[in-house]
Amino acid sequence: MRFEPIAIVGRGCVLPGALDPDGFWENVAAGRTSLTAAPEGRWRLPRHRVMGTVDDHLDRTWTDIGGYVEGFESVFDPEGFLVPPERIATLDPLFHWVLHGVRQALTEAGRTTPLGRGGLILGNLSYPTPTGAAFAEHVWLSAQRPELRDALLTGGRHPRPDARNRFSSGLPALLAARALGLGAGAWSLDAACASSLYAIKLACDRLHDGTADLMVAGAVSRPDPLYLHVGFCGLSATSRTGRSRPFDRDADGLVHGEGAGFVALARLSDARAAGLPVFGVIRGVGLSNDGRGSGLISPSEEGQVRAMSLAYEAAGVAPESVSLVECHATGTPVGDAVEARGMARVFGAADDVPIGSAKSNVGHLLASAGVVGLLKVLGAMRSGVRPATLGTRRPLDALSGTPLRVLDTAEQWAGPRRAAVSAFGFGGTNAHLLLDDPGDAPPPSVPRPAYGGRPTARRAAPADRAPQDPVPGPGAPDTPAA
Repeated sequence: MRFEPIAIVGRGCVLPGALDPDGFWENVAAGRTSLTAAPEGRWRLPRHRVMGTVDDHLDRTWTDIGGYVEGFESVFDPEGFLVPPERIATLDPLFHWVLHGVRQALTEAGRTTPLGRGGLILGNLSYPTPTGAAFAEHVWLSAQRPELRDALLTGGRHPRPDARNRFSSGLPALLAARALGLGAGAWSLDAACASSLYAIKLACDRLHDGTADLMVAGAVSRPDPLYLHVGFCGLSATSRTGRSRPFDRDADGLVHGEGAGFVALARLSDARAAGLPVFGVIRGVGLSNDGRGSGLISPSEEGQVRAMSLAYEAAGVAPESVSLVECHATGTPVGDAVEARGMARVFGAADDVPIGSAKSNVGHLLASAGVVGLLKVLGAMRSGVRPATLGTRRPLDALSGTPLRVLDTAEQWAGPRRAAVSAFGFGGTNAHLLLDDPGDAPPPSVPRPAYGGRPTARRAAPADRAPQDPVPGPGAPDTPAA
């Protein structure tokens, strides 16, 4: 069965160098990189204690370059939520990014009141966070001699942490739904670096089967940056030069980034009828898993091809109709080559397929990687410009003799504008999303059940109906039940 078109009616983000989607697009269009050295105080240990060389990297990192979010405190407003500001203030910035980004997307969609038939799906990996480490320190210190514990806690060096920060995986989605009055449910998922596109696909399913009228989907990634740098150096996956160079022969690894991105989604027919803004139209999403392969972190060409093929099958369009592919391309030589070979198989009948990767601008945002690429494509569609990918000077041999062309300079993008976005993750999670410019979008199809779902009655409740179940008020607990 065909995929009923889904409209993107709102956007939100907190990214390196940009605290809103338009700012992010301005950076991409201008060819700016937001990769910098670690800001003062972001690492929990002195720099000289953790920096090492490539030959001496046990519990060390050879670089502190990354995509870091800065200045967020100046734009985040804890007022106006259905949860009191004092209940928000002591939470990890990860929670704040989710609240801010989801509210941005809903506001852009014109939805600023509680939505009984609105929901949230959040990609969120269970990485250690700075506040999680602080809580562990507090527990450890509490077991020491009372005079030592009291001196450290009262001295300001180790303020008493908020215990809710232990729940950094599942609680952010629940808190955002409560704080913004989303009554159709909220939950988190972990599909590694494909998480945000998995969240979008499952949000589309909710819209297709009629259990929601508006969904927000995306992901957040704010792990302890030192943990990531040391951990990925241990895997020999981090760039030794601190440069992100997707699809380049001289690339030597990925550069980490942090941030969050979200899109608000509605059925295209409903969005048009309600006069909502439409930034793009999702035509299909393909998901797959590699299954048995060569290893947990080894990419599979077959698995990626399967996800891409499923997206075009669902949309009922040919791959050669795509005029831009936003790739996963992290700058790891093996991973980029596997992705290039897979795309060469899928797009082999095309004459010219421009490709790129936002990793060169903001780094690899792990769970948020896919939605970052989607936000980049939405900006490109609005401006009619395919932006350059930074740092690619000598394309991989795997691209030779294929229609795939890395965009090393920006160029005009004539219509019809159709794009694809890929995201692949550890464990063999693969996702490929197909997107049309709203000006080129076809009429919406007759509503149908989601894949594997049951037919449902036509929705009767408007998108702005109050929640069917009361949203917990200011005094409600913010921690999940055991």
